[in-house]
Amino acid sequence: MTYGPDGEIERDVPDAPFEQLAGILRARIQRGDWKPNRAITSESRLGDEFGLSRPTVRRAIALLVDEGWLFVRQGRGTYVAERTAQAPADDSGDAS
Repeated sequence: MTYGPDGEIERDVPDAPFEQLAGILRARIQRGDWKPNRAITSESRLGDEFGLSRPTVRRAIALLVDEGWLFVRQGRGTYVAERTAQAPADDSGDAS
């Protein structure tokens, strides 16, 4: 499924909540809500915004880190990675 930047987490769909959140955050990055090398919203605020537990938010962030959309600085936060070419919104993990 494709998720838009203003999407909400749906409990009755096949995609897990962390996958849905990753899709929403990916769409927000593509839309330009967060610029490269700038911090995204904190884990706790994302959890509050979407009604998700912190481990679920962390799993979504880890997925986007693995795909190259984000990077984490221990003790500082999570930041948008510089990308030379934006991947399609349905990037399903071929970014190794």
